[in-house]
Amino acid sequence: MMTPSDLPRRALVVGLARSGRAAALALAARGVEVVAVDRDEELDIGRLRAAGVEVQLGAEDPALLDGVDVLVKSPGVPAEAPLVAAARERALPVWSEVELGFRLLPGNPMIGVTGTNGKTTTTELLGAVFRAAGRPVEVAGNVGRPLTTVVDPDPQAWIVAELSSFQLEDVETFQAEVGVLLNVTPDHLDRHGSMEDYTAAKLRLFENQTDRDTAVVPRGFGPVPGRGRRVEFAADDALPAEPRLPGVHNRENAAAATAAARAAGIPDDAIARALETFAGVPHRLEPIREVAGVRYVNDSKATNPEAAERALTAYDRIRLILGGSRKGASFDRLARAARERGVLRAYLIGESAPEIAAAFSREGVPSVAAGDLETAVRAAAGDAEPGDVVLLSPACASFDQFRDYEERGERFRALVEAL
Repeated sequence: MMTPSDLPRRALVVGLARSGRAAALALAARGVEVVAVDRDEELDIGRLRAAGVEVQLGAEDPALLDGVDVLVKSPGVPAEAPLVAAARERALPVWSEVELGFRLLPGNPMIGVTGTNGKTTTTELLGAVFRAAGRPVEVAGNVGRPLTTVVDPDPQAWIVAELSSFQLEDVETFQAEVGVLLNVTPDHLDRHGSMEDYTAAKLRLFENQTDRDTAVVPRGFGPVPGRGRRVEFAADDALPAEPRLPGVHNRENAAAATAAARAAGIPDDAIARALETFAGVPHRLEPIREVAGVRYVNDSKATNPEAAERALTAYDRIRLILGGSRKGASFDRLARAARERGVLRAYLIGESAPEIAAAFSREGVPSVAAGDLETAVRAAAGDAEPGDVVLLSPACASFDQFRDYEERGERFRALVEAL
Protein backbone atom coordinates (compact mmCIF):
# COMPACT_ATOMS: atom_id res chain seq x y z
CA MET A 1 0.00 0.00 0.00
CA MET A 2 1.20 3.50 -0.76
CA THR A 3 2.32 5.35 2.35
CA PRO A 4 1.64 9.08 2.64
CA SER A 5 5.19 9.73 1.47
CA ASP A 6 4.58 7.58 -1.64
CA LEU A 7 1.47 9.45 -2.70
CA PRO A 8 1.79 12.00 -5.49
CA ARG A 9 1.56 15.59 -4.36
CA ARG A 10 -0.52 16.61 -7.38
CA ALA A 11 -2.30 14.35 -9.90
CA LEU A 12 -4.12 14.92 -13.15
CA VAL A 13 -7.07 12.59 -13.85
CA VAL A 14 -8.10 12.44 -17.51
CA GLY A 15 -11.62 11.20 -18.24
CA LEU A 16 -14.47 11.43 -15.75
CA ALA A 17 -16.60 8.41 -16.44
CA ARG A 18 -17.13 5.92 -13.59
CA SER A 19 -13.52 4.89 -12.97
CA GLY A 20 -12.03 8.34 -13.53
CA ARG A 21 -14.37 9.85 -10.96
CA ALA A 22 -13.48 7.07 -8.52
CA ALA A 23 -9.76 7.68 -9.02
CA ALA A 24 -10.12 11.44 -8.48
CA LEU A 25 -12.16 10.93 -5.30
CA ALA A 26 -9.75 8.28 -3.97
CA LEU A 27 -6.77 10.59 -4.42
CA ALA A 28 -8.55 13.61 -2.98
CA ALA A 29 -9.61 11.58 0.08
CA ARG A 30 -5.91 10.95 0.76
CA GLY A 31 -4.98 14.61 0.60
CA VAL A 32 -3.61 14.68 -2.94
CA GLU A 33 -4.19 17.82 -5.00
CA VAL A 34 -6.31 16.61 -7.92
CA VAL A 35 -7.07 18.26 -11.23
CA ALA A 36 -9.64 16.35 -13.28
CA VAL A 37 -10.50 16.95 -16.92
CA ASP A 38 -13.05 15.67 -19.40
CA ARG A 39 -14.06 16.68 -22.92
CA ASP A 40 -17.77 16.58 -22.02
CA GLU A 41 -18.79 20.04 -20.86
CA GLU A 42 -22.19 18.81 -19.60
CA LEU A 43 -20.99 16.46 -16.86
CA ASP A 44 -22.40 16.69 -13.34
CA ILE A 45 -19.30 17.46 -11.28
CA GLY A 46 -20.84 18.56 -8.00
CA ARG A 47 -19.51 15.65 -5.95
CA LEU A 48 -16.01 16.06 -7.33
CA ARG A 49 -15.85 19.76 -6.52
CA ALA A 50 -17.33 19.12 -3.07
CA ALA A 51 -14.43 16.73 -2.47
CA GLY A 52 -11.92 19.44 -3.35
CA VAL A 53 -11.15 18.28 -6.90
CA GLU A 54 -10.36 21.04 -9.39
CA VAL A 55 -12.45 20.19 -12.46
CA GLN A 56 -11.77 21.45 -15.97
CA LEU A 57 -14.36 20.53 -18.61
CA GLY A 58 -13.56 20.73 -22.31
CA ALA A 59 -9.93 21.53 -21.49
CA GLU A 60 -6.88 19.85 -23.07
CA ASP A 61 -4.27 22.54 -22.39
CA PRO A 62 -0.84 20.94 -21.79
CA ALA A 63 -0.30 23.58 -19.09
CA LEU A 64 -2.58 21.44 -16.91
CA LEU A 65 0.42 19.12 -16.53
CA ASP A 66 2.51 21.80 -14.83
CA GLY A 67 3.41 20.65 -11.34
CA VAL A 68 1.76 17.26 -11.81
CA ASP A 69 3.49 14.11 -10.50
CA VAL A 70 1.29 11.51 -12.24
CA LEU A 71 -1.48 11.30 -14.84
CA VAL A 72 -4.27 8.80 -14.12
CA LYS A 73 -6.10 7.78 -17.31
CA SER A 74 -9.64 6.49 -17.53
CA PRO A 75 -9.92 3.33 -19.67
CA GLY A 76 -11.99 5.13 -22.30
CA VAL A 77 -9.22 7.65 -22.98
CA PRO A 78 -6.92 6.56 -25.85
CA ALA A 79 -3.15 6.66 -25.59
CA GLU A 80 -2.95 9.34 -28.28
CA ALA A 81 -5.17 11.80 -26.37
CA PRO A 82 -3.36 15.17 -26.27
CA LEU A 83 -2.80 15.31 -22.50
CA VAL A 84 -1.68 11.68 -22.33
CA ALA A 85 0.77 12.18 -25.20
CA ALA A 86 2.05 15.39 -23.61
CA ALA A 87 2.56 13.62 -20.27
CA ARG A 88 4.67 10.93 -21.93
CA GLU A 89 6.72 13.61 -23.70
CA ARG A 90 7.46 15.08 -20.26
CA ALA A 91 8.32 11.57 -18.94
CA LEU A 92 5.48 11.78 -16.42
CA PRO A 93 4.08 8.46 -15.16
CA VAL A 94 0.78 7.46 -16.78
CA TRP A 95 -1.30 5.05 -14.70
CA SER A 96 -4.59 3.34 -15.36
CA GLU A 97 -7.22 3.50 -12.63
CA VAL A 98 -6.48 -0.16 -11.76
CA GLU A 99 -2.78 0.63 -11.34
CA LEU A 100 -3.74 3.36 -8.87
CA GLY A 101 -6.23 1.05 -7.15
CA PHE A 102 -3.60 -1.68 -6.80
CA ARG A 103 -1.14 0.78 -5.27
CA LEU A 104 -3.75 1.97 -2.77
CA LEU A 105 -4.68 -1.53 -1.58
CA PRO A 106 -3.02 -2.79 1.62
CA GLY A 107 -1.48 -5.92 0.10
CA ASN A 108 -4.56 -8.13 -0.31
CA PRO A 109 -4.05 -11.08 -2.67
CA MET A 110 -5.43 -10.49 -6.15
CA ILE A 111 -7.08 -12.55 -8.88
CA GLY A 112 -7.07 -10.70 -12.20
CA VAL A 113 -9.42 -11.87 -14.95
CA THR A 114 -9.03 -10.73 -18.56
CA GLY A 115 -9.97 -11.94 -22.03
CA THR A 116 -12.14 -10.86 -24.93
CA ASN A 117 -15.28 -12.65 -23.74
CA GLY A 118 -16.56 -14.06 -20.46
CA LYS A 119 -14.70 -11.69 -18.12
CA THR A 120 -17.67 -10.46 -16.11
CA THR A 121 -19.28 -13.88 -15.79
CA THR A 122 -16.02 -15.50 -14.66
CA THR A 123 -15.19 -12.68 -12.26
CA GLU A 124 -18.62 -12.79 -10.60
CA LEU A 125 -18.51 -16.60 -10.54
CA LEU A 126 -15.21 -16.45 -8.67
CA GLY A 127 -16.80 -14.06 -6.19
CA ALA A 128 -19.56 -16.62 -5.68
CA VAL A 129 -16.97 -19.38 -5.19
CA PHE A 130 -15.22 -17.45 -2.40
CA ARG A 131 -18.55 -16.70 -0.72
CA ALA A 132 -19.56 -20.38 -0.95
CA ALA A 133 -16.30 -21.20 0.85
CA GLY A 134 -17.02 -18.61 3.55
CA ARG A 135 -13.95 -16.62 2.51
CA PRO A 136 -13.96 -12.79 2.42
CA VAL A 137 -13.82 -11.39 -1.11
CA GLU A 138 -14.13 -8.07 -2.93
CA VAL A 139 -15.20 -8.08 -6.60
CA ALA A 140 -14.20 -5.00 -8.57
CA GLY A 141 -12.64 -3.67 -11.76
CA ASN A 142 -14.41 -3.65 -15.10
CA VAL A 143 -17.53 -5.27 -13.56
CA GLY A 144 -18.75 -1.77 -12.69
CA ARG A 145 -17.12 -1.19 -9.31
CA PRO A 146 -13.81 0.63 -9.78
CA LEU A 147 -10.84 -0.86 -7.98
CA THR A 148 -10.14 2.50 -6.30
CA THR A 149 -13.45 2.21 -4.41
CA VAL A 150 -12.22 -0.85 -2.47
CA VAL A 151 -11.29 0.85 0.80
CA ASP A 152 -10.11 -0.87 4.00
CA PRO A 153 -10.94 -4.42 2.89
CA ASP A 154 -10.81 -7.34 5.30
CA PRO A 155 -7.09 -8.14 5.67
CA GLN A 156 -7.80 -11.74 4.62
CA ALA A 157 -9.97 -10.82 1.63
CA TRP A 158 -9.00 -11.72 -1.90
CA ILE A 159 -9.69 -9.08 -4.54
CA VAL A 160 -11.16 -10.49 -7.75
CA ALA A 161 -10.78 -7.90 -10.51
CA GLU A 162 -12.14 -7.95 -14.05
CA LEU A 163 -9.56 -6.25 -16.27
CA SER A 164 -10.04 -4.94 -19.79
CA SER A 165 -7.30 -4.31 -22.32
CA PHE A 166 -7.91 -0.58 -21.85
CA GLN A 167 -7.17 -0.91 -18.13
CA LEU A 168 -4.14 -3.16 -18.56
CA GLU A 169 -2.35 -1.07 -21.17
CA ASP A 170 -1.26 1.39 -18.47
CA VAL A 171 -0.26 -0.83 -15.55
CA GLU A 172 3.21 -0.62 -14.07
CA THR A 173 3.45 -2.49 -10.75
CA PHE A 174 0.09 -4.33 -10.86
CA GLN A 175 0.58 -7.94 -9.82
CA ALA A 176 -2.01 -10.72 -9.56
CA GLU A 177 -1.26 -13.76 -7.42
CA VAL A 178 -3.59 -15.53 -9.85
CA GLY A 179 -3.94 -14.18 -13.40
CA VAL A 180 -6.65 -15.58 -15.68
CA LEU A 181 -6.69 -15.18 -19.46
CA LEU A 182 -9.95 -16.54 -20.86
CA ASN A 183 -9.45 -16.02 -24.61
CA VAL A 184 -8.20 -13.50 -27.16
CA THR A 185 -10.19 -12.84 -30.33
CA PRO A 186 -10.42 -9.71 -32.51
CA ASP A 187 -11.98 -6.80 -30.61
CA HIS A 188 -11.34 -3.11 -30.03
CA LEU A 189 -9.15 -2.99 -33.12
CA ASP A 190 -10.42 0.53 -33.70
CA ARG A 191 -8.57 1.46 -30.48
CA HIS A 192 -5.55 -0.86 -30.41
CA GLY A 193 -4.85 -0.85 -34.15
CA SER A 194 -3.78 -4.49 -34.49
CA MET A 195 -4.31 -7.91 -32.93
CA GLU A 196 -0.68 -7.88 -31.83
CA ASP A 197 -1.15 -4.71 -29.80
CA TYR A 198 -4.51 -5.86 -28.43
CA THR A 199 -3.03 -9.20 -27.33
CA ALA A 200 0.00 -7.49 -25.81
CA ALA A 201 -2.28 -5.31 -23.69
CA LYS A 202 -4.11 -8.38 -22.38
CA LEU A 203 -0.87 -10.21 -21.57
CA ARG A 204 0.37 -7.38 -19.38
CA LEU A 205 -1.71 -9.09 -16.69
CA PHE A 206 1.12 -11.60 -16.27
CA GLU A 207 4.25 -9.50 -16.66
CA ASN A 208 4.87 -8.83 -12.94
CA GLN A 209 4.09 -12.36 -11.74
CA THR A 210 6.75 -14.22 -9.77
CA ASP A 211 7.29 -17.95 -9.44
CA ARG A 212 4.93 -17.89 -6.41
CA ASP A 213 2.04 -16.78 -8.65
CA THR A 214 -0.21 -18.66 -11.08
CA ALA A 215 -1.01 -17.94 -14.74
CA VAL A 216 -4.28 -19.59 -15.84
CA VAL A 217 -4.49 -19.78 -19.65
CA PRO A 218 -6.46 -21.66 -22.33
CA ARG A 219 -5.09 -25.07 -23.26
CA GLY A 220 -2.53 -24.71 -26.02
CA PHE A 221 -2.18 -20.93 -25.68
CA GLY A 222 1.26 -19.59 -26.51
CA PRO A 223 3.82 -18.24 -24.04
CA VAL A 224 2.90 -15.45 -21.63
CA PRO A 225 5.23 -13.00 -19.88
CA GLY A 226 6.19 -13.21 -16.23
CA ARG A 227 7.28 -16.18 -14.13
CA GLY A 228 3.91 -17.45 -12.91
CA ARG A 229 3.25 -21.20 -12.66
CA ARG A 230 1.23 -22.08 -15.78
CA VAL A 231 -2.13 -23.86 -15.40
CA GLU A 232 -4.20 -24.62 -18.51
CA PHE A 233 -7.97 -25.09 -18.83
CA ALA A 234 -10.49 -26.06 -21.50
CA ALA A 235 -14.26 -26.46 -21.85
CA ASP A 236 -14.01 -30.25 -21.61
CA ASP A 237 -12.17 -30.27 -18.25
CA ALA A 238 -13.55 -32.44 -15.47
CA LEU A 239 -15.27 -30.06 -13.01
CA PRO A 240 -16.41 -30.45 -9.39
CA ALA A 241 -19.98 -29.90 -10.68
CA GLU A 242 -21.72 -28.97 -13.87
CA PRO A 243 -22.42 -25.23 -14.11
CA ARG A 244 -25.98 -23.97 -13.95
CA LEU A 245 -25.29 -21.55 -16.81
CA PRO A 246 -26.01 -22.88 -20.33
CA GLY A 247 -23.59 -23.02 -23.25
CA VAL A 248 -20.17 -24.45 -24.02
CA HIS A 249 -18.61 -21.04 -23.42
CA ASN A 250 -19.95 -20.99 -19.86
CA ARG A 251 -18.45 -24.41 -19.21
CA GLU A 252 -15.16 -22.92 -20.40
CA ASN A 253 -15.63 -19.97 -18.02
CA ALA A 254 -16.37 -22.46 -15.22
CA ALA A 255 -13.18 -24.39 -16.03
CA ALA A 256 -11.12 -21.20 -15.82
CA ALA A 257 -12.78 -20.18 -12.55
CA THR A 258 -12.20 -23.65 -11.11
CA ALA A 259 -8.49 -23.51 -11.95
CA ALA A 260 -8.17 -20.03 -10.44
CA ALA A 261 -10.11 -20.94 -7.31
CA ARG A 262 -7.98 -24.04 -6.72
CA ALA A 263 -4.85 -21.89 -7.10
CA ALA A 264 -6.26 -19.62 -4.38
CA GLY A 265 -6.79 -22.61 -2.07
CA ILE A 266 -10.58 -23.00 -2.40
CA PRO A 267 -11.78 -26.59 -1.87
CA ASP A 268 -13.74 -28.39 -4.57
CA ASP A 269 -16.93 -28.69 -2.50
CA ALA A 270 -17.26 -24.89 -2.36
CA ILE A 271 -16.48 -24.60 -6.07
CA ALA A 272 -19.20 -27.18 -6.76
CA ARG A 273 -21.82 -25.27 -4.73
CA ALA A 274 -21.06 -22.07 -6.62
CA LEU A 275 -21.13 -23.74 -10.05
CA GLU A 276 -24.52 -25.31 -9.30
CA THR A 277 -26.14 -22.11 -8.00
CA PHE A 278 -24.55 -19.19 -9.88
CA ALA A 279 -27.25 -17.79 -12.18
CA GLY A 280 -25.14 -15.39 -14.22
CA VAL A 281 -24.94 -11.61 -14.56
CA PRO A 282 -27.30 -9.03 -16.05
CA HIS A 283 -27.10 -8.56 -19.84
CA ARG A 284 -25.24 -11.84 -20.38
CA LEU A 285 -27.63 -14.59 -21.57
CA GLU A 286 -30.14 -13.15 -19.13
CA PRO A 287 -33.62 -14.68 -19.44
CA ILE A 288 -36.22 -11.89 -19.47
CA ARG A 289 -39.56 -13.64 -19.82
CA GLU A 290 -41.56 -16.13 -21.87
CA VAL A 291 -44.53 -14.87 -23.90
CA ALA A 292 -46.89 -17.30 -25.70
CA GLY A 293 -44.21 -20.00 -25.62
CA VAL A 294 -41.44 -17.70 -26.93
CA ARG A 295 -38.41 -17.04 -24.71
CA TYR A 296 -36.71 -13.63 -24.75
CA VAL A 297 -33.03 -13.49 -23.73
CA ASN A 298 -30.88 -10.39 -23.14
CA ASP A 299 -27.23 -10.79 -24.16
CA SER A 300 -26.55 -7.09 -24.67
CA LYS A 301 -23.06 -7.52 -23.19
CA ALA A 302 -22.07 -9.44 -26.35
CA THR A 303 -20.28 -6.46 -27.90
CA ASN A 304 -18.21 -8.37 -30.46
CA PRO A 305 -18.90 -11.15 -33.00
CA GLU A 306 -17.10 -13.83 -30.97
CA ALA A 307 -19.35 -13.19 -27.96
CA ALA A 308 -22.47 -13.45 -30.10
CA GLU A 309 -21.13 -16.64 -31.72
CA ARG A 310 -20.72 -18.17 -28.27
CA ALA A 311 -24.28 -17.19 -27.34
CA LEU A 312 -25.64 -19.11 -30.33
CA THR A 313 -24.41 -22.38 -28.78
CA ALA A 314 -26.77 -21.99 -25.82
CA TYR A 315 -30.10 -22.22 -27.68
CA ASP A 316 -31.96 -23.72 -30.63
CA ARG A 317 -34.57 -22.02 -32.86
CA ILE A 318 -33.04 -18.56 -32.50
CA ARG A 319 -34.38 -15.29 -33.83
CA LEU A 320 -31.31 -13.07 -33.47
CA ILE A 321 -31.33 -9.31 -32.91
CA LEU A 322 -27.89 -7.82 -33.60
CA GLY A 323 -26.02 -4.77 -34.80
CA GLY A 324 -24.70 -1.50 -33.42
CA SER A 325 -21.63 0.68 -33.75
CA ARG A 326 -18.55 -0.49 -35.64
CA LYS A 327 -15.41 -1.77 -33.94
CA GLY A 328 -13.45 -3.02 -36.95
CA ALA A 329 -14.26 -6.73 -36.62
CA SER A 330 -15.43 -9.09 -39.38
CA PHE A 331 -18.86 -10.76 -39.20
CA ASP A 332 -17.99 -13.68 -41.50
CA ARG A 333 -17.40 -16.26 -38.75
CA LEU A 334 -20.55 -15.20 -36.94
CA ALA A 335 -22.53 -15.59 -40.17
CA ARG A 336 -21.19 -19.13 -40.62
CA ALA A 337 -22.06 -19.95 -37.03
CA ALA A 338 -25.57 -18.57 -37.55
CA ARG A 339 -26.02 -20.84 -40.56
CA GLU A 340 -24.64 -23.87 -38.72
CA ARG A 341 -26.86 -23.21 -35.69
CA GLY A 342 -29.93 -22.78 -37.92
CA VAL A 343 -30.74 -19.20 -36.92
CA LEU A 344 -34.27 -18.63 -38.17
CA ARG A 345 -33.85 -14.93 -38.99
CA ALA A 346 -31.64 -12.01 -38.02
CA TYR A 347 -33.09 -8.59 -37.22
CA LEU A 348 -30.45 -5.95 -37.85
CA ILE A 349 -30.06 -2.60 -36.09
CA GLY A 350 -27.54 0.22 -36.00
CA GLU A 351 -24.78 1.47 -38.28
CA SER A 352 -23.20 -1.96 -38.83
CA ALA A 353 -26.42 -3.46 -40.23
CA PRO A 354 -25.33 -3.33 -43.91
CA GLU A 355 -22.06 -5.19 -43.19
CA ILE A 356 -23.87 -7.85 -41.16
CA ALA A 357 -26.55 -8.22 -43.85
CA ALA A 358 -23.90 -8.84 -46.50
CA ALA A 359 -22.10 -11.46 -44.38
CA PHE A 360 -25.33 -13.26 -43.49
CA SER A 361 -26.52 -13.17 -47.10
CA ARG A 362 -23.32 -14.91 -48.24
CA GLU A 363 -24.15 -17.73 -45.79
CA GLY A 364 -27.82 -17.88 -46.75
CA VAL A 365 -29.09 -16.71 -43.33
CA PRO A 366 -32.26 -14.62 -43.75
CA SER A 367 -32.15 -11.13 -42.28
CA VAL A 368 -34.27 -8.01 -42.17
CA ALA A 369 -33.15 -4.41 -41.68
CA ALA A 370 -35.04 -3.30 -38.57
CA GLY A 371 -33.10 -0.09 -37.94
CA ASP A 372 -33.72 0.27 -34.23
CA LEU A 373 -34.25 -2.02 -31.27
CA GLU A 374 -37.96 -1.31 -30.87
CA THR A 375 -38.66 -2.24 -34.49
CA ALA A 376 -36.51 -5.37 -34.18
CA VAL A 377 -38.28 -6.62 -31.06
CA ARG A 378 -41.69 -5.98 -32.61
CA ALA A 379 -40.71 -7.79 -35.83
CA ALA A 380 -39.16 -10.77 -34.04
CA ALA A 381 -42.14 -11.11 -31.71
CA GLY A 382 -44.48 -11.01 -34.70
CA ASP A 383 -42.55 -13.77 -36.50
CA ALA A 384 -41.86 -16.00 -33.49
CA GLU A 385 -43.66 -19.28 -32.82
CA PRO A 386 -43.82 -21.33 -29.61
CA GLY A 387 -40.41 -22.85 -28.91
CA ASP A 388 -38.48 -19.99 -30.52
CA VAL A 389 -35.90 -17.90 -28.65
CA VAL A 390 -35.65 -14.17 -29.40
CA LEU A 391 -32.03 -13.42 -28.54
CA LEU A 392 -30.53 -9.95 -28.33
CA SER A 393 -26.82 -10.62 -28.90
CA PRO A 394 -25.63 -7.55 -30.79
CA ALA A 395 -22.02 -8.50 -31.71
CA CYS A 396 -21.32 -4.75 -31.70
CA ALA A 397 -20.80 -1.84 -29.37
CA SER A 398 -23.84 0.26 -28.53
CA PHE A 399 -22.62 3.81 -28.93
CA ASP A 400 -24.49 4.61 -32.16
CA GLN A 401 -27.88 4.38 -30.42
CA PHE A 402 -27.27 3.92 -26.68
CA ARG A 403 -25.04 5.22 -23.91
CA ASP A 404 -23.66 1.73 -23.24
CA TYR A 405 -24.56 -1.95 -23.42
CA GLU A 406 -26.40 -1.67 -20.11
CA GLU A 407 -28.79 0.96 -21.43
CA ARG A 408 -29.32 -1.17 -24.54
CA GLY A 409 -30.11 -4.22 -22.40
CA GLU A 410 -32.48 -2.29 -20.16
CA ARG A 411 -34.29 -0.96 -23.23
CA PHE A 412 -34.66 -4.51 -24.54
CA ARG A 413 -36.03 -5.59 -21.17
CA ALA A 414 -38.59 -2.78 -21.17
CA LEU A 415 -39.70 -3.60 -24.73
CA VAL A 416 -40.12 -7.28 -23.87
CA GLU A 417 -41.98 -6.52 -20.64
CA ALA A 418 -44.38 -4.37 -22.68
CA LEU A 419 -45.24 -7.17 -25.14
